[in-house]
Amino acid sequence: MAELGATSRRYMAAYALFNQALADHLHLHPTDVQCLNLLSLEPGPVTTGRIAELTGLTTGSATRLVDRLERAGYVRRRRDTDDRRKVLVATVPARMAEFGAVWAQLNGAWFAMFDAYDDREIALLTDHMRRTVAMSVRQISRLRGGELG
Repeated sequence: MAELGATSRRYMAAYALFNQALADHLHLHPTDVQCLNLLSLEPGPVTTGRIAELTGLTTGSATRLVDRLERAGYVRRRRDTDDRRKVLVATVPARMAEFGAVWAQLNGAWFAMFDAYDDREIALLTDHMRRTVAMSVRQISRLRGGELG
């Protein structure tokens, strides 16, 4: 368990540092990079409230994040055609294509790494990642809710 704990900490640090390097490359904030990543997985435009849910940010912080992404040209705000009171955040296809092109240059190495695993191992890794996402959401809530002293 000690080795797993140490390796886990190195894994999380490596990803955080990778995310920072990617953000630096794109001239974005690291949270902005992950927001774009999450927006690319959504089926369409979303509200700022949904962005807050996806990122674990407060609505005020999510609004500032959208402001930054809008200034950088990655998103546009528009009124919902069904409910004019609602503002939707839509990605800008050309900018997202540029974002995707950077990811495409990096993804090959990730997929090559997974080629070493069989289907059962891939299923285990996928389950681990899903459980990690769920746990992270709970831990973000704890941190934001002031549950830690």
